[in-house]
Amino acid sequence: MPPDSLSLDDQPDAASAQSANRGELAALAAATTWSYRPGHPSAAEPAAWSAVSLAGHGRSNAAASAADWLATLQQKSGAVGVSAEDDEPRWCTALAMLAWLAVDAGGQSPRYAAAIERAATWALQDRGKTAARDPNVGHDTMLVGWSWAADTHSWLEPTCLFVLALCAAGHGDHPRVREGLRLVADRLLSEGGANFGNTTVLGQSLLPHLEPSGLAAFTLAAANTSSSSVEPVRIERTLSYLDAEVQQAQSPVSLAYALLGLTAWKRRPANAEQLIDAALAVGAASVARGPSIHALALTSLARLPAAEHFAELCRDRAKNGKGKPTAAVDAPEEAKAAS
Repeated sequence: MPPDSLSLDDQPDAASAQSANRGELAALAAATTWSYRPGHPSAAEPAAWSAVSLAGHGRSNAAASAADWLATLQQKSGAVGVSAEDDEPRWCTALAMLAWLAVDAGGQSPRYAAAIERAATWALQDRGKTAARDPNVGHDTMLVGWSWAADTHSWLEPTCLFVLALCAAGHGDHPRVREGLRLVADRLLSEGGANFGNTTVLGQSLLPHLEPSGLAAFTLAAANTSSSSVEPVRIERTLSYLDAEVQQAQSPVSLAYALLGLTAWKRRPANAEQLIDAALAVGAASVARGPSIHALALTSLARLPAAEHFAELCRDRAKNGKGKPTAAVDAPEEAKAAS
């Protein structure tokens, strides 16, 4: 059977999934370069997801390597660029915050507190551009969120990431964060799910995609949807879309985002681990050098217990009155490394 048509019957069993995850975590822990593709230089996004994933599996010491590298990218303003070579765009500031928060949650002392505070200060001042309402454009162009690049329109995914990071850092009640949540809710499609950009154009509804749909669902769950203007029916339709689509052959990254969203809403499919293994098997068959650190980091994060720990990390602690999130410590790191 061709790799791109791997069936559910061909998925590995639970024992194989656990073994595979140990191998993935070992690869992440051993990494000294965090990139989108094997053989390419480090980038902030895969480094951040590596740190969050390792910390979520109780390996905060190993996660610190990527988190420390991210700290070297932090600029005087508090922002973080996309790589050591590129100071802009700065949307990865949110991911760096999540990485530092995840590592600090599992450590004995808050080693990144100053970096997080500086990044949060910059993030709360950064603003996507608005535009006058246009009947040909479906979303509310006057809502202020965060953008991919400076002086451009607010977009769904960077807004999700900054909302999550700022909620995790204790700023969930800040007006910028609450408006960001309204933007996320506004970008959900009427039939459920989310597109990478708009909702409708020239009267035509756009199609949902797994990555933005999963990230939006995760964000609304972690940041207390009840306080936003999202319609419950659109949440349910989004979750139903994710429920159905994850059972089809998907890329590892898209599947990871979808599973994170479902996990945050307590809708995680029983065969989630096997779905991840099947997606990685397809990716390994199509990429000569195997999955990238980026893909391994996100799929490992989508596994348990990391997915649940990440959801807890991102809970709106300002609203919930919570302090430091519960650390993901399931066993000594030395024992995990030996397993």
